[in-house]
Amino acid sequence: MIVLVFTGGTISMRHDPAAGGAGRAWAGRDILEMVPQLNDLASLEVDDFGAFPGPHMTTDLMWALRNRIRTHVMRPDVNGVVVTHGTDSLEESAYLVARSFASDKPIVFTGAMRTSSDLGWDGPANLGAAIRVAASDAAIARGVLVVMGDRIFAGVDVTKAHTQMLEAFESPGLGPLGVVDDGRGVCRRAMPAGAEGRDAPALGGPVDIVFAYAGATARLLDAARVEGQGVVVAGMGRGNVPPEMVPGIERWIGEGKPVVLASRTLRGRVGRTYGYFGGGRRLSELGVIFGGSRRPQQARIDLMLALGAGVDPRKFFER
Repeated sequence: MIVLVFTGGTISMRHDPAAGGAGRAWAGRDILEMVPQLNDLASLEVDDFGAFPGPHMTTDLMWALRNRIRTHVMRPDVNGVVVTHGTDSLEESAYLVARSFASDKPIVFTGAMRTSSDLGWDGPANLGAAIRVAASDAAIARGVLVVMGDRIFAGVDVTKAHTQMLEAFESPGLGPLGVVDDGRGVCRRAMPAGAEGRDAPALGGPVDIVFAYAGATARLLDAARVEGQGVVVAGMGRGNVPPEMVPGIERWIGEGKPVVLASRTLRGRVGRTYGYFGGGRRLSELGVIFGGSRRPQQARIDLMLALGAGVDPRKFFER
């Protein structure tokens, strides 16, 4: 049994003349009725979680989705779960699920870049590929996966790297785990080290992301500190910030609130390479937590998980 959890997104959308663009949504059973061949791939159960465009997903909704998936995975009659999701926030939900509990049963996220009103609607093909992967032995004990365009990605390192191309998803510097070939999943590389999920009771926060850019000051850091319980700084390059941001970071740390440093670039780790004011080494000396190779949106989720668990955030940033 494969449970299909439909959350909305482009895969469920069609053209809405009143809105002047993509909008009106199909329910999960509507899609199965339009593409009955999907029922031949596995025994399927439909769970219509919602009809949310990607940008409408919140961390509260993501946590509720995580709990829904966990409930299905714990059922003895369920072999795997496929989640359809809006691509704009798919990587964040997949990462949250991957990092917040462990399961040997396949959990596969998928979506679409084109609506059912467009020529070349990729939804049925992506959904079919995701079902095949979730039902295959190759996906067992591989954590959360993302299947788009017949490519299989790890939920802990995939990102949306293009605004509208069908092959919009990538794992920068790593490539896909594998592919869907001749109707089955074929994995070609191992899961990244340190990607295992850990049980987490809740999400803490609020946690904002503040980007570094040429001439940036502490203004946004100070504004976020009013209600924030932690902050992620999306630094430049190796993990460096303009000098005027440093006093704002110091004020966060002075209040005992964690500051996590990530990079706004797509590849590589933050590090202690530069010793100038605002450089990574100086930030480390202030007590900033380094986010390794995590992108800012990933670091935010790990920080929220740490705050929700009431543990030292550094324990969530070991890899």
